[in-house]
Amino acid sequence: MENVTIHKAKTNLSRLIAKACQGEEIIISRGSKPVARLVAIPEEKTILRKPGAWKGKISYTEDAFAPLTEKELKDLGFE
Repeated sequence: MENVTIHKAKTNLSRLIAKACQGEEIIISRGSKPVARLVAIPEEKTILRKPGAWKGKISYTEDAFAPLTEKELKDLGFE
């Protein structure tokens, strides 16, 4: 963990970002008081989606999209 002043951080920002990308944590201080932490943002893992992967695994009845009855609405709190 490297500790640098704001002035040094502004002067060497590209170098500090490169260090952060390699996994190092940089603490930026105003005088002797730490005020910020420079760390790399983790790369997002992309998940390859396969169209149709759920085909045949989900089922529903014929009335699944039918309007709810008055009793069902009342049971759900809609009066």
